[in-house]
Amino acid sequence: MRHALKSLSTLLLCLFAGIQGNVIAETKPGLTLDAVIKQQGEFFIATVFETRSTPNLWFNGELFPMFRQDDGSYRALVPVENLLKPGSYAVLAKSGGWKEKISVQVTSNNLPIQKIWLDKKTNSLKATEEEKARVKRGLRTLSSKKLWSGLFSYPSNGRRSSPFGVKRSYNGAPVSSYHKGLDIAVPRGTPVKSPAKGKVVLTGYESNRFHVHGNTIIIDHGQGLTSIYMHLHSISVNEGDMLSKGDVIGTVGSTGISTGPHLHWGVYLYGTSVDPELFV
Repeated sequence: MRHALKSLSTLLLCLFAGIQGNVIAETKPGLTLDAVIKQQGEFFIATVFETRSTPNLWFNGELFPMFRQDDGSYRALVPVENLLKPGSYAVLAKSGGWKEKISVQVTSNNLPIQKIWLDKKTNSLKATEEEKARVKRGLRTLSSKKLWSGLFSYPSNGRRSSPFGVKRSYNGAPVSSYHKGLDIAVPRGTPVKSPAKGKVVLTGYESNRFHVHGNTIIIDHGQGLTSIYMHLHSISVNEGDMLSKGDVIGTVGSTGISTGPHLHWGVYLYGTSVDPELFV
């Protein structure tokens, strides 16, 4: 009798453990967003919990790698391109046999259109292929380690001479681009500081075929977040340098296509520009 009861107890224990195992095995990941409505030039914070493998994330037909966080979750800061047509979209996450989709809305930022007229000489200046390729590659840096923490600081303090996101029409043509950064008008030689911890992934010089961007620095802050500093007078860092928040990286200038001394500061997620002031 005692043996039979022991066998029954063992059987029940095994069945209970099996049920628990099935519950654990059937736990599904969950996708969350910080909001379901964003303006052009902003970004969604997408997080996936309870997954044993790195999930994939899509928005507007583009794949965004997710990065593991200290709490075990996976996250992506998903950019909403500034010229993306307002309307209904979806954020889709997949991991193994699981998938989840959240409907979202993109609204207009209602920024004005700048009508810019360029003379023949200025209009004929084009970025070199090397310049375009190096900048594109630098801005699309995807390193797994998150280097920055907390809020960014402004790289230079001064008058905002041109905000992010203003649509632009050149010489009367339809809108074809927008201002992909924040312009800060300060005197030539004003120090420019790193707004957050990061690694220098590009230094480009006007004297070495950076005809449009001028003297330029790109910093990788980790997990798809990069920043760019253009039209500099001088550069005081090298590619590969690790930076702390507040480190001086160069000085303000007017190199490349520039109408006067100012700092063009841009912030990018997965190679797409977003409003820098969202980070400060």
